[in-house]
Amino acid sequence: MSNGSLEDVRVETAQTFRPPQLAVIVPSYNERDNVELLYEKVAVALGDTPWEMIVVDDDSPDGTADVVNELSRVYANIRCLRRFGRRGLASACVEGMAVTAAPYVAVIDADLQHDESILPLMLAEALSGADLVVGSRFAEGGSAGDGLSATRLSGSNFANKLAGMIAGQAVSDPMSGFFLIRREAALAAAPKLASDGFKILIDLIVTSARMGKPLEIAEVPYTFRPRHAGESKMNPLVVIQYLGLWFSKMTGGALPPSFLLFGLVGGTGVVVHLLTLGFFTSVLAQGFVVSQIAATLIAMAWNFVLNNNLTYADRKLKGPKLITGFLSFCAICALGGIANISVANAIYQWDHQTFIAGLSGAIMSSVFNYAVTRAFTWK
Repeated sequence: MSNGSLEDVRVETAQTFRPPQLAVIVPSYNERDNVELLYEKVAVALGDTPWEMIVVDDDSPDGTADVVNELSRVYANIRCLRRFGRRGLASACVEGMAVTAAPYVAVIDADLQHDESILPLMLAEALSGADLVVGSRFAEGGSAGDGLSATRLSGSNFANKLAGMIAGQAVSDPMSGFFLIRREAALAAAPKLASDGFKILIDLIVTSARMGKPLEIAEVPYTFRPRHAGESKMNPLVVIQYLGLWFSKMTGGALPPSFLLFGLVGGTGVVVHLLTLGFFTSVLAQGFVVSQIAATLIAMAWNFVLNNNLTYADRKLKGPKLITGFLSFCAICALGGIANISVANAIYQWDHQTFIAGLSGAIMSSVFNYAVTRAFTWK
């Protein structure tokens, strides 16, 4: 292609292309019956504003990605970022933010519970100087509407109180999944955000403040609506992941959420070990050595299953990898046991404090097991 023709292409592109001012990020999993209607509603709400929609789909088995790809053949401003082997709302939001050139990004759920009609108001707040604009159910004029049951509303209020303890800024709905932020501010905090987890807003607020870049926050009230189609992603796993994130932020990020979950699982493993040991010795009348071996193997299996489904839900092992993963987990935990004994013995020889020596050994093996299984078992 000659330089003249290349220049012609540039001129024509400049005349016809309107770069998006706003990217609407939609994390999705099994939302095929919602994404087209959501696109239509957002299109009506934003009108002439240059925008694009990026659906970040975690390889939904219901074919959500196929629906989005079909839409992209009709509308130029929608595309799908399909992820394989990765799960999690927070990381999906970050990846969606990273692939757009729009100066502002909004995160909205695919289930139509968020009121897309306030997007122009949110963008106007950002253009007026706010770094972050939160779509709030609890600001004056907002409401949880019929979108939350009484139980979930109580849980949401409690989670908001916990979030308020670490936010450091006045936010009426820190657990909101509906917000708009300057892309530059979001990506500045992205490397320090927790990659796992169900909520990202509170992480953005806390992380930005601790980086010395507190966000200027505005809020726009709205009424939360019932889910249009499909099933809610809220479950006990999400609650536990949120508590892990909360504890992590309470420690200033010194402990990642996954380490806290790993430790929690380990604590339940101790209980399983002791119960199994008692059952084998008292009920089955087995010798201590046999009972201890059985208890150790069962506790390891328990810990592996829980970690696979809880701590590393976004990297969950399946099929043949489940077997090789379990074997590597057992081998690593055995090495962790050796490290536990070695460290505990060394400290005991130094000051003869049994409790301190035992605790130090336990902490050492926990850190070792977490770091090595993360690197090899759930890599």
